[in-house]
Amino acid sequence: MSNYALRLPESLKQAAKRIAAADDTTMNQFFVVAIAEKISAMETAQFFEKRAALATPSAADAAWGKVGVQSALAGDAWT
Repeated sequence: MSNYALRLPESLKQAAKRIAAADDTTMNQFFVVAIAEKISAMETAQFFEKRAALATPSAADAAWGKVGVQSALAGDAWT
């Protein structure tokens, strides 16, 4: 475990304090969870961006074929 001095506007501090109290937790725990959620969201987005970069139309067709959905490449899949 490590420490980090955090400088934040008074308005954010008060909001965090209010929300943490309403959740019956500490501000420290609130900040830890908030940071973890942001990291998770960003890493999830990066994961899907990397997966999308590897995608090919034939792989997409194969995946859709496994779930029984007509390919969007066929032209009328959404009509």
